[in-house]
Order: sequence, then structure tokens, then C-alpha cells
Amino acid sequence: MGNETDRQRLVREGDEFIALHHAKKLKGKALLLNALSNKWYRLNALYKIKDKDGKVRRFKPNLQQRQRFLEEHNRDIILKARQLGFTTFEMIDALDDCLFTKNYSAGCICHTLPDAKEIYRNKIRFAYEKLSGDPAWSAIFKLIGLRLPVPRSDKDQGYIFDNGSSIQVSTSFRGGTLQRLHVSEFGKICKLSPDKAQEIVTGAFEAVAMGNRVTIESTAEGREGYFFDYCESARKIKDSRCTPTVMDWQFHFFPWFQDPTYRLETFDQVVVPLWMQEYFAELASKQGIRLDRAQQAWYAKKSESLHDDMKREYPATPDEAFDQGIRGAYYLTQMRFLRQQGRITKKVNCNPSLPVFTAWDLGMSDAMSIVLFQVAGREVHIIDYIEHSGEGMEYYGDLLKKLGYSYGAHYAPHDIVVREIGTGKSRIDVAKQYGITFQIVPRVSRNSEGVQAVRNFLPVCWFAEDKQDTREATDEPDSGRVRTAGVSRLIDCLDNYRKEWDPRMGVYRDQPRHDWASHGAKAFETLARCGIFESTAGKMPGTQTTANTDRGRRNWSAHT
Repeated sequence: MGNETDRQRLVREGDEFIALHHAKKLKGKALLLNALSNKWYRLNALYKIKDKDGKVRRFKPNLQQRQRFLEEHNRDIILKARQLGFTTFEMIDALDDCLFTKNYSAGCICHTLPDAKEIYRNKIRFAYEKLSGDPAWSAIFKLIGLRLPVPRSDKDQGYIFDNGSSIQVSTSFRGGTLQRLHVSEFGKICKLSPDKAQEIVTGAFEAVAMGNRVTIESTAEGREGYFFDYCESARKIKDSRCTPTVMDWQFHFFPWFQDPTYRLETFDQVVVPLWMQEYFAELASKQGIRLDRAQQAWYAKKSESLHDDMKREYPATPDEAFDQGIRGAYYLTQMRFLRQQGRITKKVNCNPSLPVFTAWDLGMSDAMSIVLFQVAGREVHIIDYIEHSGEGMEYYGDLLKKLGYSYGAHYAPHDIVVREIGTGKSRIDVAKQYGITFQIVPRVSRNSEGVQAVRNFLPVCWFAEDKQDTREATDEPDSGRVRTAGVSRLIDCLDNYRKEWDPRMGVYRDQPRHDWASHGAKAFETLARCGIFESTAGKMPGTQTTANTDRGRRNWSAHT
């Protein structure tokens, strides 16, 4: 049929067999053999599962699973809404491969051992036992001379069948060879157990030979880790309309509104908040996503229990899924407020009539983070952000000059006065040699004091959206362009700065996790605690007059 792919033909022919099956016209040895040779028919006819209500029913792939099957690649990454049944589909599909292919090895990785046991017991073993114990299918198999493989082993969350095939659910795979691997909730693994995520990538993925199948599925868990990185690279390939190679991930996204069960027909009884109505209107105008009243009512009621987790658990777009707050994040509520109030906006740019202040964090291993901001009345405008490592103070002094701002005060944490062992000089002394005079922000006795200071301070802030990662140098005509990390990187840091997770106890510790996000977050804490409004109440420290020229007025805006 025209340009029909092999997979499309398989599904079309499978649907024809399914129609004959339902009409009780699938009879005769030859026709039954042809039908059972079709994988799509087998997936729709042979297996039973427990549904969301605990009821036993025939497995029938839903619309999202059907789309996933049609678009299958050897390396698939699935970003999804909650409860779409992809792990169930993958396990039934993998079990089918093992039963109808000799010497086939399939594996599934879960975050925890209880998860692994549940998936094996309620999906794989349940489906196999229902099939092997079904007298009708046993009679059909006998009629056509088909023998269902029998387990030689049923332990360690896995089957080893007498046809040489095997399927196992575990928390890791290292060694051995797999023809198929599925990783469930990889985003959660990356967030809570980064070492385990690395082991999966370097161990389990390497156990699957090139060209064989690896599938990752998860809800989003923030803008970091392997899952986020793989999604981003796969999205770029998809957006460019390129065909992924056998070494590339193919991106799949399944939003909540594609599920026909996510609706509430008694919508007249539901009050949809104004801010949510505006959100739905924005989805329609910007994304072309138009939700009917039943869908809107379902979303409104669901969000009453999920609150800040709603967009992560039930995203409408990929960006929405990853931009949602992180579990354990210190500034979840405040960052949500900024987004709802439109405080991350393209309207924020440098006002050349105002000085630019800087707030610093001097991290481990020469890591340096600098927040550049202006004070406009009782508002603080975050206009730029620098993040780098492996450079001395001379580098940052030169970079600030090249950016061409007129600077006010520079604020640094207390440890800038510590003298280096090798030179005997402190970084505050070295900075003076390059034109940077620091004001020291006192140390806090507890981390919670700094966190609370940021929480109190964020509501007065505005952030530049889509800040360019380069800025023209204004004092050196031959210096080209100067690269900065950009405000979006700082926003990522504030979104992802969170408590340390204790995997042994299964709780968050009362201390921050020290990772890439902590550098920017600590620099912003310096800003929050520097007393900027007090210091700018009179004459702004270090203020220099900036000429009101055409060049200076470029990208000039304020909110006072």
C-alpha cells in the first residue's frame, strides 16, 4: 500500500486478524498460524493484565502504545505523562519476544528492588501464567503444533525458558548480553541515584549490542542528568527532521491530554481557577493545544492534589515537563511564583542609566559564579550571569571590563578574605589589583538562614528571559564577542538547587546537594544577603554616569 513501512504493514495485517478474531472467523490451521506469526495480533490477543482497578482483562495496547509500536527505533526515549502504561507494554512486548524467539534475552531496570519485584510478579509472571493456563489457547496451540516455552527457572525476578530465551527485572545489569533492555523511570534514577544512572549507561547499555533495542521511559525530573541530556539531543534530531542513526536516541513525547480517560464529564460542577484558564488559553494560542471543558475540569481537579507536581506528572509539552520544579528543591514555590507573575521576561534588559552590581560565589576547584544585576526602585533586575572555572581573578576582572557595564558595588562571601597557602594573598587583595573592590557579605551560621534569605528576596526579582550567551565588548574594539553563561543558566541553578537525598533512609537530608546547581544558587544567596536596598538608599556605591547615547539606550527597559 503506497509508501507503507514494514511496521505499518505489520499493524494493518494484525488489525485484520484481530477483526476476524472478534468476529469468531479466525479458524483453520493455516489462518491461525498466519495470525500467530503476526506480533501485533499476538500482543492484542494472547496476554492478560491487571488494569488500574485491579481487574483482569485482555491486554490491548492503547493509542499511545500503538503509536510507540509504529514508530519504533532501536534506541527509543519516551517522555510521558503518568499512568500511560508504557512499562506494561514493554514487558508484554519483551515477554512475547522471548516466547516466540529462541535464545532471546530481555531485561528491565527499575529504580528499586520492590519496583522490580512488582513489575515481574504483576506484569511478566502474571501474563505468562494466564496464557499458559488458558485452556482455549492451549487447545489452539496443540491444533497448530505450537509449543509454548516452559520456564526452567523462576527466580531473581526472571524467567529462563527452555527455548534458551530469558527475561529478568532488576535494578542493574552488568555483564552478559541482552537483545533488549527497558529502563523504567530513568529520570528518577538520574535524579536520586546519579552513580547508579552512570552504571546503567556504562554497564547495562553496553550489554546491548549495536542495533539491538534499548528503551528509556520516564516522567521528567528536572533539567539535568542523562535522561534530560538524551531527551534534548533526541529532540534536536527530531526537530531537524533527520533520521536517527542506530546510535542515536529517537524522541517520543506523550502528553496527558492524548489519553481519552483523562476527562471529567461533570465539568459543570468544577470551578477552574482564573490563572488556570489563562494557562489553557496560552496552550491554545502558543501551542495549538485546545482542551475541551471535560479535559479542563479533569486537570483542575487533579491539580488540587498534585499542586506543584502537576506539570511534571501530567505535562502538555516537553518544555513544560522539564521546566517544572524539582522534588526537594529549596525554591520551588518562589520560582513558580516568578513564572506565574511573568517575572522571567524579555522586557528585562540592561538600563544604561543605572549601575550594574555583581554578587559572587567562590566555589570548590576554582569554580566561579557571578550574578550581574541592577536595582530599579524596589525591584532587582537580573541581567546577566557568569559561570566558569580554572581561571584566576585576572580573567574575571578582564571579562567584566569587556562586558562594558558601568559597575556599582561588587559583593562576595566571607571566604574571599582567606589567604592562599602558596601566595599568602587573599583573593580580595588580588581582585583589587584588577579593579574589583569587594564588599564582604557576612557568613551565616546555618545553611537554612541563607535559603530563607533567598526565599524572602526572590519575590522582588525580575529575570532576563532568553539572555544571549554573548555580549559585544564595549571597551576593546578588537576583542570580538564576550561569552557568558546567561541568565537561563542561573534560573536552572535556582530551579535545581535542592536538598541532598539519602538513598539508604529514603528521605531528604537537611543539607544542600553540592552539584553544578549549587554554584549559581550560592552566588544568588550572596545577592539576597548583601543588603542591596540599604546600600542603594542613598548614593549608589561606585556609581558611574553612563552617557545617554543611542548605543547606551539599546535594549534599555525598566519596571519602575
